[in-house]
This record gives sequence, structure tokens and C-alpha cells, in this order.
Amino acid sequence: MSEDNPPRTPADPASGDESLNRELSNRHIQLIAIGGAIGTGLFMGSGKAISLAGPALLLAYLVIGLMLFFVMRAMGEMLLHDLRYKSFQDFSREMIGPWAGFFAGWTYWILWVVTAAAEMIAIVGYFDFWIQNLNVSMICTAVLLVSLLGSNLLTVRLFGELEFWFALIKIIAIIALILVGTYMVATRFTSPDGTVASVTYLWSHGGVFPTGITGFLAAFQLAIFSFIGTELIGTAAAETADPHTTLPKAINAIPVRIVVFYVLALTVIMSVTPWDRVNPEMSPFVNVFNLAGLVAAASVMNFVVLTSASSSSNSGIFSTSRMLYGLAGSGYASQRFAKLSSRHVPANALILSGALVFIAFPVLKLGGTVMRAFQLISSVSSILVLFVWSLIMVAYIMYRRKFPQPHRESPFRVPGAPYMPWVVLAFFAAMLAVLGMDSQTRIALVLTPVWFLILAVIWNKSAKKKTVTT
Repeated sequence: MSEDNPPRTPADPASGDESLNRELSNRHIQLIAIGGAIGTGLFMGSGKAISLAGPALLLAYLVIGLMLFFVMRAMGEMLLHDLRYKSFQDFSREMIGPWAGFFAGWTYWILWVVTAAAEMIAIVGYFDFWIQNLNVSMICTAVLLVSLLGSNLLTVRLFGELEFWFALIKIIAIIALILVGTYMVATRFTSPDGTVASVTYLWSHGGVFPTGITGFLAAFQLAIFSFIGTELIGTAAAETADPHTTLPKAINAIPVRIVVFYVLALTVIMSVTPWDRVNPEMSPFVNVFNLAGLVAAASVMNFVVLTSASSSSNSGIFSTSRMLYGLAGSGYASQRFAKLSSRHVPANALILSGALVFIAFPVLKLGGTVMRAFQLISSVSSILVLFVWSLIMVAYIMYRRKFPQPHRESPFRVPGAPYMPWVVLAFFAAMLAVLGMDSQTRIALVLTPVWFLILAVIWNKSAKKKTVTT
């Protein structure tokens, strides 16, 4: 396998192989993009993040969102450069080298296995809000996981429909929270404990940076985790009907979504109740209604955040199966994972990926509490996704060097293309240093390189074997 002659993916029509169906419409891709950008990191993790940084968390979300916008623009430009690319694994292999495709594919696969497991841990907590029995809540979550796996085994269009409605529920809920919260602030709503809703809480309880620069930086791990899934629009590109239209629309809408769904929502939450009264062990979206004495509304919001986590898990199962399917088609995994079912879905890849998500339950038992287990496993996801996003930017730098003319002619060029990739890479490097500062995230930072070492050993053995064979 040479860099100059990369293997075609199984989805390449020219290869004569079975291919994935392009059954996702514009509405599916748009809602998948929104759903990917709104997940458990926001609904569950933001409570812990608020307790770490206070109102400064809003700035953290804006900074990470800006960096990720450039990552998505870079990915979009390369995917539209050659529609044979089905994911960033394909263009990483061509732009950087075969090893990059190998590392990108397998790292993204394990990333979403871990991320889906984190979502399942959060779902246990959401069920427990009603059930108040952790073991029963775990059984309910396991049944839900099996159901999601079953739906993915049917058709990609069913996945798209599920994500469409999951995302729609999230959007309506967040907009409702913003409207209700704004009304509470405008009318100076007083909660049963005497707290009066006020926007002044954003600066009156210790200032904008109440926990200092250390607390502000500590919140970045959970903030990064919140954005995992935004890149799903690229993974789903292989199965969309009109990528030239749908991809640019979805990517260009990212900044607006960040302001509305992250900044406005969290601004309302920290205005209804002071940041230092937000319970880090539960979703602030549920907690804000609990504090206001609106128990029924809190229960409805708990249902919403449960569907949100289900959506993210569903996306994770979809993404891991497609990545494993692509790895097999590239010769980087067993060919049994390159087989499609009669419904044109990679059933073997789906079953393996879905089964591994069950690691959530032993991790939860070891962690002791939902939030402790969630933060441990989400910090691993944050480190893995920083690697993936960095690889996309390195591939983009190589793309501009290898294809200067197509880059100049591209209708979807990255703004500030000569220098922004380097700015983004420097930011990601700084984030790794930040993750090493906190004792809880430092564990993941020490353990995660083991994964890359394993990949390096496997790649090295594979390369030597091919050399001997030839």
C-alpha cells in the first residue's frame, strides 16, 4: 500500500463494491449537525464546568467554538475537493500518508466508543432522577442501548429520522429554557428559597472570573467534550444526497448555533440562579427548574436531556460503525467489517461497536458516582478528539501544498487559510497542557498515550509484514 496509490474505500462507486446508500436528506444532515453540537457535555457536563469557572465558562465555549469552526471549514473544503472521501480518515491518508489514515480511523473509532459510553453513564443518572435506584437505572439504560443498536441495524434513513427528532426535541427544549429563563429574569422571579432571578449574577458573585484563571482553564476539558460530535457532518457525508449544498450550510451555521445553544442557554441558567449555587452533580438544565420550585418542568427537562444523551449515543454507534467499515475497506481492519447487510448497513461493525459501549457500566461501578465516572471517561474522549481535530488541520496544511490550484478555486475556502490552521494547532497544544494541570484530567492524559503506542506497534508490524510479502 503506497501513499501515491491509496486504496479506495468500499463506498467508492468506481470500485465495484457494495456501497453505502445516500439516504440522508438535507434536513437529516442539518439536524445531525445541530444534534452533534448539542450533547451531554452541555446538558450534564456544564454543571460541573460552571462550578469550576463560573460565568467565565461562556468565554471558554466561545473560544473553543471559534477554533472548531475553522476545523470544520477545513474538513468541509477537503471533503468537497474529492467526493470519494467519505470521512477525514480518507483525506488524512492521502494528504499525510497511510499511517495517518490508520491512526485517524482507529482513534475516531475508539473515541466514539468511549464517548457513547460516557453518554450511557449520563443516561443512568437521568433515569435515576426518577427511579432513585442505581441498579434499576442501569438496567433501563442497557435496554435503551440495545434498542439504539437495533434501530441502527435497520436502515441509515431510520438513523437519520431518529436523529432528526432527537435533535428537534433538544432545540425546542433549549429555546423553551431560554424563553422561560428570560421571562423569569425580566419579571424578577423569586424561587422558594428567596433567590431573585437577575442577570447581575454574571458578575456580582465574585466577578466574571470568580475562580481565577486556574478555574477558567479547568473548565476547558468539559467544554471540549461538549463539542465532540460536531464533526459528524463529515462522517455522514458519504450518505447524504447533495454534499455540495448540505455540507456548507451545516458548517457555516456552527457559529450561530454556538451562540444560541451554548452561550444564551448558560447565560440564562446563571442568571436565574447564581453560578455558585449550581449543583455540579446534576444537569443545570434540570436543576434550574428544581431551584425555581417547578418540579413538573424539571421532570420534563430531565426527559429532554435523556433524549439528548440517547441522540449522542445513537450518533456514536453510527459513527463508530462507519469508521470501522472504512478501516476494513482500507485494509486496516478485518474484511468481515467491510460487509454490508441486505439493508446496506455495516452490521458486523455495528454489533462490535455497540457491544463495546457496555464498558460504561463497569466504569460507573468503579467511579462510584455518575459525575465522577462521567468526568473520568469524558476526559479520555477530550484528549482523543483533540488528536483527531489536530490531524484534520495537519491534513489541511498538506492539502494546500499538494493541491494549490483546487484550493484557490474552491468555493468553500477556509478564511485565513495561510495562518489559521497553525493558530488552531497551537490552541490544541495549549489545551493538552491545560489538561495536565488538573488531577482528574491528568489521569486520562497519562493513560491515553497507551492507545497511540498500541496503534504504533500494530502499524509497524503491519508495515514490516507487507515489506516481507512484497
